[in-house]
Amino acid sequence: MIQQSKEQWKTMGPPKVEAPCPKDFLLKHSKELKLPKRKKDVTKTRELNVPRRTDRPVMGVHSKKNFISTNAATAIMGVPKKPQQVYVDRHQGDKFLLETSGLVPKYVKKKDYGVTPKYVTKRTEEVQRAQEEYDNYIRHTLRQKAMKRLSDEDRENLIEGLKKNWEDVHREFQSLSVEIDTIPKKLHKERLEGQMKQLEHDIQTIEKYNVIYIANK
Repeated sequence: MIQQSKEQWKTMGPPKVEAPCPKDFLLKHSKELKLPKRKKDVTKTRELNVPRRTDRPVMGVHSKKNFISTNAATAIMGVPKKPQQVYVDRHQGDKFLLETSGLVPKYVKKKDYGVTPKYVTKRTEEVQRAQEEYDNYIRHTLRQKAMKRLSDEDRENLIEGLKKNWEDVHREFQSLSVEIDTIPKKLHKERLEGQMKQLEHDIQTIEKYNVIYIANK
């Protein structure tokens, strides 16, 4: 056991590595990747038809085309170019195209301007058909339950009557004395306030719904 521990003690400690040579120090940019040298592209130079020093340009080639008459005919027969419509934002200001400014009434001059689109008409017909089916269903259901619909005239008369009653109660409420010092006066005031609140609630309810059904007596 003592001999084995001595062998383990010998293996412990720093590893025995050869010391680096002082001449092999790390140089600057030595770890950077170096690209290979660029080769000259010989194919491009061959494709270019570069004239030689001994080449001479072709001389004495003339055209029989009469450019004066051709230009005159083109100017006479050609359609004159229309000037672009522009607008200026201020005096001696910048110019902008009038077509893209939104000042030209394009949509008014369309053929279908002012015409109701087909999808809107179709949607309106579907809504109207659904409303008719719903009215028929309600009418049939109410007929079975012995209820009838309040007409528009009766509805207006009912609202006017409720408003008139509210005005009468409010006029009576304003005629109360300033000092409410007895129990009958307090009860009378509370009764008038309750009547006005109930009338206001009934008026708002009837005005909120256009269709009202009442039970047959």
